Amino acid sequence: MTSLLTSGSPVKSAPEGAKGKPPTAVERFHSQARRRLARADILGGLAWLSGAASVALWLADGGANGFSSFAGTMTALGIVAGLIGMDIVLLMLLLAARIPFVDNTIGHDRALEVHKTLGKPALYLLLAHGALLAIGYGAAEGLDPVSESISLWVNVPDMWLAFVSTALFIAVVVTSLVAVRRKFPYEFWYAIHLLTYAAVGTAIPHQFSVGGLFAEGTWQRWYWLVLCVGTGAALLWFRIWQPVAATFRHQITVSRVVRVSPGVFSIEMTGRNLARLAGSGGRFFFWRFLAPGQWWQPHPFSLSAEPFTGQGNQPGKLRITVRALGKGTANLEHIKPGTRVAIEGPYGMFSTAARTRNKVVMIGAGIGITPLRSLLESTPFQPGDATVLLRGHDETELFLDREIMALCQTRGATLFHLLGPRSQGDHAWLPKDAVRDGYTLSSYAPDIADADVYICGPAPWAASVIRDVRSAGVPTEQLHYERFDW
Repeated sequence: MTSLLTSGSPVKSAPEGAKGKPPTAVERFHSQARRRLARADILGGLAWLSGAASVALWLADGGANGFSSFAGTMTALGIVAGLIGMDIVLLMLLLAARIPFVDNTIGHDRALEVHKTLGKPALYLLLAHGALLAIGYGAAEGLDPVSESISLWVNVPDMWLAFVSTALFIAVVVTSLVAVRRKFPYEFWYAIHLLTYAAVGTAIPHQFSVGGLFAEGTWQRWYWLVLCVGTGAALLWFRIWQPVAATFRHQITVSRVVRVSPGVFSIEMTGRNLARLAGSGGRFFFWRFLAPGQWWQPHPFSLSAEPFTGQGNQPGKLRITVRALGKGTANLEHIKPGTRVAIEGPYGMFSTAARTRNKVVMIGAGIGITPLRSLLESTPFQPGDATVLLRGHDETELFLDREIMALCQTRGATLFHLLGPRSQGDHAWLPKDAVRDGYTLSSYAPDIADADVYICGPAPWAASVIRDVRSAGVPTEQLHYERFDW
């Protein structure tokens, strides 16, 4: 079944002040998109440049001379593999550091996607580094690679740490493989993943104490030091200091938990200085509820309403809406009022910051509807320029639908309720009845190719929507969705 509210007669007229000349906020989207794409190009260029710089360090030190013999060739290739491999590891750490410039340019989920993609190449290069050096050093000394490795472990200072580092990198990459990590709970995988920092820490000493490339007094040593120290400083600042500061700044406390439907509930909280969080739209935070048995669990939830900033001594309010999908989230329904909350964020590009066009289409299903509610509340558009599609098996799955309907009526957005069992085939995200009657995505949003499209819902459903949206002619830069898998 499909029900419709349009910006015509069934919907309340938009406020008089919203009519007439478009506001500046709407007109800025084209230039905003150009600047963001330019920043993305700069980030990509810097990433490639850092890899090239690693090789340049070695070339400037006369490393190419090593190709005159077999032993020298193996050693030279091993050094280059190690330099590029370590550079990629540092790049991975920076992508995971939640640096606002990176997050606001390519999005937190895309940064982590690239981070994961680089894991295997980095490991292969580091393994090649160790193997090639064992072959090269061994050939120069008349030893086989195994004997040379034992000799390096026993006789060369800091080299045993490099072997430990390699073992830790192997453990991290193997447990990060999709097939492996799905066998373990998130908390176990996260604890193993923290070994990355130990792996990097144990890899660094031998880089400065073995060989002459990073010898004291060389500019190569200073470059590498700045790279390593800068990466560590970014991690400490954005992963530790900023969340701690935000938690003390906002003093967020649970005020009550409100049941929305079976297994779905809203957690309402109060806090200070929430004006700094307003305008977050559908962006997400990591929430730690500081209660026994729960403080160590970070939950990535989006706001389901824009923060109410409060006036005078009145505390501000904010809200998230949660669906119990496991033991951890189910326990949150029983969180007690007065529980302190630590926060990290906001993160992600599911907000006005990603807009490129004046028109906007929002498509949500299940608990993915709730971030659309806060985005609908905050993102600028003119009456008639926004379309909202809410998908559910029945009306009980259209969480916060009354609030969304009221917002659509107030702001002049077109709202569709798409109810019923899923279809099969090319339009699997739509109700079976709608597809049978000939409805497609363009039936609900005929101007979608000239709109920003926000999608939030279960991963398989969202993948089906994304395919349909791309088929409708929406380019990548106008397509916005957030992924929370790990």
